[in-house]
Amino acid sequence: MHVLSPFNPSSSLKQKKKHNMRSGSLLTIEMRSSGAALICWVLVLCGLSHLGNSLSVNYYKKTCPKAEAAITESVKLAMANDNTVPAALLRMHFHDCFVRGCDASVLLNSTKKHTAEKDGPPNISLHAFYVIDNAKKAVEGLCPGVVSCADILALAARDAVALSGGPAWDVPKGRKDGRISKASDTRQLPAPTFNFSQLHQSFSQRALSVEDLVALSGGHTLGFAHCSSFQNRIHNFDATQMVDPSMNPSFAATLLRTCPAHNKVRAAGSTMDSTPVTFDNVYFKLLGKGKGLFSSDSALLTDPKAKALVSKFAGSDEVFRKAFVESMIRMSSLSGGGVEVRLDCRVVR
Repeated sequence: MHVLSPFNPSSSLKQKKKHNMRSGSLLTIEMRSSGAALICWVLVLCGLSHLGNSLSVNYYKKTCPKAEAAITESVKLAMANDNTVPAALLRMHFHDCFVRGCDASVLLNSTKKHTAEKDGPPNISLHAFYVIDNAKKAVEGLCPGVVSCADILALAARDAVALSGGPAWDVPKGRKDGRISKASDTRQLPAPTFNFSQLHQSFSQRALSVEDLVALSGGHTLGFAHCSSFQNRIHNFDATQMVDPSMNPSFAATLLRTCPAHNKVRAAGSTMDSTPVTFDNVYFKLLGKGKGLFSSDSALLTDPKAKALVSKFAGSDEVFRKAFVESMIRMSSLSGGGVEVRLDCRVVR
């Protein structure tokens, strides 16, 4: 969402069943970086009315069979030099899908006459676009004009999660790239200051459920947020209280030291949880203790169903990972207005 950091994938895959889009079943594979045994499960995808009929996990099997490996390698290389890349790619993909669907509109550059999504206020801090550029260049070298930028971004986000110790899954592919990108559309993105009602409305408008909302919020297990994203909770919270009373007092005190009232350090901020480069369920454990960073994080505890899911995911990393994969597939399958396959992800053809 707001300041999502890295998605992370892992090493070896062992597949038991193939995905069948017609029957609605999808094999996903969880991989743990600790070397623990692979945990495989079948996800039932019936009821995903917004899953594009043209999407298939085998979409490039004949036209560009080595595309996924090339994209994964690009993400690996970037992560070796910058551990913020996974969070950046995950956030980038989320911001793409929540505006006009998953059509890579967030990758388009602004022009002299037109301001694109990436320069809209919520997206100013997006970074690591070069990772997608490098992946696109590698894929174009294999099969020119075949693989869309929208698919590359979806696959890179999956790789970011898996390479950070999170689950890996088969990504349905076949998205097309859009030709429209407006900075004004970024007002549709959920803000870190949202309450539960606002979050629920934003997700439900995209046919995403409360479970999707909570599971995808778990992406906040990766990354870093600047003071501006949570200052509303530690400075002049309301007319009678300086600090949000729902925050853990010691946690709030730490944030106050890092982000004083008149902070002038632009890079100041806080990690999203205590394991910012590892994909795990620590975010949910801390959230239940009043140590969620954003208002939108703590808002999950104000709704009975969402609160129960927070507790459920805090209690089982495996349950969280399974839910996250299901929700990522739903979100990344939101229909976009794509009509082409760009040769350069930053400009339309």
